[in-house]
Amino acid sequence: MTIFTDLESGRIIHAVKGRAKEDIQPFLERLCKKAKNLKAIAMDMSGAYYHAVREALPRVDIVFDHYHVAALVNQAIDELRREQQRELDELGKKTLKGSRFLLLKNYDNLSVDRKEHLHNLLSVNEPLFTAHCMKEQLRLFWEQPNPESARHFLETWCKDARESGIKVLARVGKTLAGYRTGLLNYFKHRISNAMTEGLNNKIKTLKRQAYGFRDMDYFILRLYHLHAQRYSLAG
Repeated sequence: MTIFTDLESGRIIHAVKGRAKEDIQPFLERLCKKAKNLKAIAMDMSGAYYHAVREALPRVDIVFDHYHVAALVNQAIDELRREQQRELDELGKKTLKGSRFLLLKNYDNLSVDRKEHLHNLLSVNEPLFTAHCMKEQLRLFWEQPNPESARHFLETWCKDARESGIKVLARVGKTLAGYRTGLLNYFKHRISNAMTEGLNNKIKTLKRQAYGFRDMDYFILRLYHLHAQRYSLAG
C-alpha cells in the first residue's frame, strides 16, 4: 500500500492499495487542485512516486527521506559483505560470520566490545573498511549548516564513491548524484518521513491485533483513524 500523511498533524489523509504511478496519480491530481499552499513532499526514492509527483505537482519540492538513503547504503554494504564472504577462504568466512548487523548499525550506537570486533574485521578487509567509512561519513550530510555546504559535501561523497573501485558503492554514488535535488531540498524544508515510519509500526500492530484484514475498504477506513489510537505493550 501507499499512505499519504500530513506531517503537521500526523494524520493519514489518503491510503491506497499499490505503489505504482497509476495507483497514486488520482489522489495527486486532487491534491493539486485543493492543496494550494503545499510546498514540499517527503518520500522515499521510488521512481514511480517521483515521476507521479513531478507530473501532478511540478511546483512542489520533493525531499528524499533520511531513512531510505541510509537503507540504500546499508543494502550496498550488505551486498558487498556477501560478495566478500563468497570469495574468501574458510578463515576469512569465519571472520565475517555474524558481522551483518555490526556493519549496518551506526558506529556511535555500538558497545565498546562490538566496536573492537568491528575494528578487527575492518582491519583485514579493505573493501568493507572503505564502504563502512563512507557509510558513516554520509550520516554527516544531514548535519551540514547550509545548502551550499551540503551541495559540496554531497558532490564530494558521490565522486569518492564512484572512484572507490567498489562496484556497489559506485552504484550508490551514481544514484545519489542523480537524486541530488531531492536530497538538497531537505536543507530548504527540513522535513522527513520519520513520522510515517512510526505510523508503519502502528499499522503493523493494528494488523496483528485484528489477525489481518480481508476487507481492504474497511482496513483503509481504520487507517484514517489510526492517528487517534494509542497502543501499549502488555506485560
